[in-house]
Amino acid sequence: MARNRRYAVAASGRRWDPEDGRRLPAGEVHAWEQGMNQTVCGLALSRSQLERFPGVEWTDVFPESGGAADAVQRVCRRCAAAAGRRGSDARPVWRRTNPRP
Repeated sequence: MARNRRYAVAASGRRWDPEDGRRLPAGEVHAWEQGMNQTVCGLALSRSQLERFPGVEWTDVFPESGGAADAVQRVCRRCAAAAGRRGSDARPVWRRTNPRP
């Protein structure tokens, strides 16, 4: 049985939220699974100089979410394809309706 993966965010920059004083991702963002030293698309975090944001979930970096997406300039297409893009414009999950015997 497949487990439901939860992805955090790794980003090329950061900004401080003036209201609650947290650091939030900025610039280019990638999906990152905690415990791994690389992003979902295969970039090494240290070599790419990406910062980890374990408190920010992957679904919060999309502009339609209204979460931590204020300073995000670009979302990695490869990470979005692998981790899934869940939002208002997300495509439904592909399912075979009439499988062959």
